Amino acid sequence: MADQLIRATAADGGIRAVGVITTRLTEEARTRHKLSYVATAALGRTMAAGLLMASNMKREGSRVNVRIKGDGPLGGILVDAGLDGTVRGYVENPAIELPPNAKGKLDVGGAVGNGYLYVVRDVGYGYPYSSTVELVSGEIGDDIAHYLVNSEQTPSAVVLGVFVGANGVTAAGGLLVQVLPKAARDEELVAKLESRVASLAGFTPLLQAGKTLPEIFQDLLGDMNLVIFPETQMLRFHCGCSFNRVLGALKILGEAELQDMIAKDDGAEATCDFCGSVYHASSDQLAQLIDDLHAESSV
Repeated sequence: MADQLIRATAADGGIRAVGVITTRLTEEARTRHKLSYVATAALGRTMAAGLLMASNMKREGSRVNVRIKGDGPLGGILVDAGLDGTVRGYVENPAIELPPNAKGKLDVGGAVGNGYLYVVRDVGYGYPYSSTVELVSGEIGDDIAHYLVNSEQTPSAVVLGVFVGANGVTAAGGLLVQVLPKAARDEELVAKLESRVASLAGFTPLLQAGKTLPEIFQDLLGDMNLVIFPETQMLRFHCGCSFNRVLGALKILGEAELQDMIAKDDGAEATCDFCGSVYHASSDQLAQLIDDLHAESSV
């Protein structure tokens, strides 16, 4: 099934729901970064969360940056997701592995540890909006829901999942359900929704059982005046890095540093943290950057 995002409403617009399937893009991230099982689960959940959070932005070019910094062996997680359906991300220590947790599942919480969740929303104009909350479990889904409730004052349920087998990622995605202000005062509705979300056995088992996103919405919200939007948005792992951007970054280092690279390394090598792409600049190309700096200084 293709990576995709679908939106829906229920309770006459009082409930907003978004679902994503991110299996292929999570597998691409696993391959690019050579991720362990637990690192794949952690990054995959965070990428799905980033796409879910970006889905309610309005302006073209809007993006959300999700950074998780814990004291566990995984180090940090950084994800950049856009309203356009693109996402990229990485973890600091991709090779670490942990035994399963007490429930027999990948111990993402243990890998992340205690720390903080940082969210930056770039709405396409003005200054980006940023907020920080303390991690509540390190399992990503609970932490994102905690952020939405405390920083955006929106009661939210977040269900995320990544299943990694011997041959890679076979199921990944997530679900975001939010109670909007017009329905938040209906305690019976809120309690009913909380009970249904809590009864879910996870997200990846639904995908593995062959459920589509519309079917998952129908099971969860079908008796609450569910309206599924007809548009299906395609999702993909995408990084905007390029060789020209690398040259621009090298140029900022200045002439002395560039001369040192030429003398010691006969060039330069740079690796993009987000996608793992490796770029090589020759001595001639570095020398051209120095010439450019001289030309600019003489203007």
